[in-house]
Amino acid sequence: MKTTKSILILAVIILLAACTSTKKKEQTISLSGAFALYPLVVKWSEEYQKENPDIRFNISAGGAGKGMADALSGTVDLGMFSREIAQAEIDKGVWWVAVTKDAVIPTVNAANPVVETLKTRGVTRSEFQALYIDAKYSNWNQLSGITIDQPINVFTRSDACGAADTWATYLGGKQENLQGVGVFGDPGLADAVVKDVKGIGFNNTIYLYDIKSGNKNMGIEVIPIDVNENGKLDVEENFYDTFEQVLAAIAEGKYPSPPARELYLVAKGKPTKQATLDFLKWVVTNGQKYVPEAGYVPLTQSRLDEQVGKLNQ
Repeated sequence: MKTTKSILILAVIILLAACTSTKKKEQTISLSGAFALYPLVVKWSEEYQKENPDIRFNISAGGAGKGMADALSGTVDLGMFSREIAQAEIDKGVWWVAVTKDAVIPTVNAANPVVETLKTRGVTRSEFQALYIDAKYSNWNQLSGITIDQPINVFTRSDACGAADTWATYLGGKQENLQGVGVFGDPGLADAVVKDVKGIGFNNTIYLYDIKSGNKNMGIEVIPIDVNENGKLDVEENFYDTFEQVLAAIAEGKYPSPPARELYLVAKGKPTKQATLDFLKWVVTNGQKYVPEAGYVPLTQSRLDEQVGKLNQ
């Protein structure tokens, strides 16, 4: 009799634990993927939890490729994604909402002696192609108007990521076509350029500027793009001094797209978990007020309305 009673108590304990575990899982939203979107998603999770203290978040950065793979396999509820969705990914059933916009910006070590010249002439798309795709340039003096004899150490991303793919798309190629030493992650690529006076690379805006001061991070400098390719940086092309200026240029379309682009949250089909759906609806409505202060460009209201409609279908 005593043994039977003990078994019943144990069964009740196991059942209660299972119910608790299921409830915890239903109230936990997991995300992985693009470094580009990671800081904003962390900000959103913090603000959302203030309004919904029962919701938990598991968030990890690892590149857009990991975010897409994890989302399609169901390893996470949402993938953070930072390039255009490919047809092959659509064929696999990916579903997505656009949540904000940013840009990939070319960088150089701030102590490089060619910096001041670059600020006055900029670099054209075709020159970046010769450097990053065709490997025709290996010394700064191969660019017209630059006489300083100094080699160029090119860095790119080693992980499958939206930043590299977007940068390559701008240059007419794919990520695997990009020249340079591969470095993992956005912070790693910025650090590689900061530590190498001859180094150049590219970063998402959030890893290039300091949000609080609005200035560029220590040791790194922007390579301005000579958009109209006239051999000089015109007033309308010169908007890199502060974070506020470059975000405005992205919003107004002065900075080319690509390398500017929308950022997405993706899943394997439209999510069915209520906690995930509620969070997504908050992101494209009330959550948008945190986008500028987090260092990103808000989508237009009409574009946001499209995302709300997608969630309400």
